[in-house]
Amino acid sequence: MITHIVLFKLKDGSSENVERTAQVLRDMEGKIDELKSIEVGLDVIHSARSYDIALITRFESMEALEAYQVHPVHKKVIEHINEVREAVVAVDFVS
Repeated sequence: MITHIVLFKLKDGSSENVERTAQVLRDMEGKIDELKSIEVGLDVIHSARSYDIALITRFESMEALEAYQVHPVHKKVIEHINEVREAVVAVDFVS
């Protein structure tokens, strides 16, 4: 299993904008066969070092993660993220 975690800091961190972007991420569920699980969490601390949204996804293999990366649904999500993000960090690991 491969776990893919991405943290997003948005240009506009208003609760409305954060929720809209979180929903864009949640909407991937059930639309990409390779995506075995998805969890979207919103920051509750709101400190200077906090990111606004956490995305945790899991895949059966690296090949499945690679297929997800180029899937049209994921590419559409990336378009949205590129418009609203200030910063993004990610980590991928075997789980």
